[in-house]
Amino acid sequence: MKTIFEKSNNSGICLTDEKEDLSFLDKTVLRSEKCGLPQVGELEVLRHYKELSDRNFCIEKGFYPLGSCTMKYNPKVNELLASLEGYANLHPLSSDEDSQGALELMYMLQESLKKITGMDAVSLQPAAGAHGELTGMMIIKKYFEVKGDCRKKVIIPDSAHGTNPASAHMCGFDIVPVKSNEKGQVDISALKDVLDSDVAAIMMTNPNTLGIFEENVLEISKLMHDNGSLLYYDGANFNAIMGYTNPKLMGFDVVHLNLHKTFATPHGGGGPGAGPVGVVDALREFLPAPVIDFDGQKYFRNYNIKHSVGQVRSFYGNFGVLVRAYAYILMMGNNLRNATEDAVLNANYIKEKLKKYYDLPYDEPCMHEFVLSGERQKHDFGVTTLNIAKRLMDFNIHPPTVYFPLIVHEAIMVEPTESETKIKLDEFINAMIKIAKEAELEPEKILSAPHKTPVVRVDETNAARHPDLKFVDTH
Repeated sequence: MKTIFEKSNNSGICLTDEKEDLSFLDKTVLRSEKCGLPQVGELEVLRHYKELSDRNFCIEKGFYPLGSCTMKYNPKVNELLASLEGYANLHPLSSDEDSQGALELMYMLQESLKKITGMDAVSLQPAAGAHGELTGMMIIKKYFEVKGDCRKKVIIPDSAHGTNPASAHMCGFDIVPVKSNEKGQVDISALKDVLDSDVAAIMMTNPNTLGIFEENVLEISKLMHDNGSLLYYDGANFNAIMGYTNPKLMGFDVVHLNLHKTFATPHGGGGPGAGPVGVVDALREFLPAPVIDFDGQKYFRNYNIKHSVGQVRSFYGNFGVLVRAYAYILMMGNNLRNATEDAVLNANYIKEKLKKYYDLPYDEPCMHEFVLSGERQKHDFGVTTLNIAKRLMDFNIHPPTVYFPLIVHEAIMVEPTESETKIKLDEFINAMIKIAKEAELEPEKILSAPHKTPVVRVDETNAARHPDLKFVDTH
């Protein structure tokens, strides 16, 4: 594929010699040198960028089983609703009186998320999941400061998302890891060993990052609360429980949700995201200000929050994402339970089909995702998990998450979501089985993969340290 400059009529750069009278402009805003631009017409520009976009992989092109990322289908009607003039063109500095429709939507979304999570109050401000985590830890820190009990430790399971310790550390907490047991769950004995009066909270994901439900969560909740500590719920895996249970029933005090995962808004490419935070009643006075309230007559931004951690986002979060999420919740209604059922069913189906061909470190019923290991292929045939991921691309399948969680060697983390058909799941299963057989009989085919993508095997280390964004056709 040629670059836009190579497509130029001059086979390069057009340096125009046209003389224009620019004397009316201040000389400081004028270029000192001519601007090199490709000389192509509008139609060629459109074709060029369409051709580029066709080379990108996306959910509309194929299976996207990224574990812990929930790359589920984003209904296009959500895009239509988010683009309505009253939403898309509303100025962020508009007054409450001129923003009643938007404020009502946000208020109703808050109420919906309260019901779904079981929490007593919600803030929609945080811009993404990790931002929601940071906000939650700020709330916990402020809570103990107001009590005059400045605790310094946060317990985090060894299988946690990397953002958990990062968020807690940014709030000044010391990180205390706790190991997993043989079932891939928090080791209760190890938890008791590190639990003391200086522990502010534990950060947990349930199901955890292995895709396994923490069956001792109520015991953990009692241990923490008896110690005067709080429980933080990382909602990245909420797609596995919505409609069936909620963090409040498990004993959690603070929760963040990734609307751009669980509630089907655009995800990937760095955004946009939204990470609302919900809290129990004892923590509502610590939420970021403002929250959206309703006095029976009008909706308004309420800044009167006694111990607020302050505003954590300019204006009020990513409003377009909030519109999409609320549309999804209204569209699904009680069928949110069905999404949970299908996500869990799909993951268990794939797991059972593949555990004969790959190592399964924790052979337990999984929730919406599970973790295989390519340790067997690496040890026996010299084919690593990265090689397997690269080979999958030749089957028009985006690789799963690899090498995470860190407690599983050669990890392959698969999350099919509820969006995919059995036909698509079987295509993935067959591809993975074929690759497992190739590792044994034709390892060179995997070691040189991918073969069918626009860009084939690259040096990942070099590419990360010295990125070169110029397209080079490697075929």
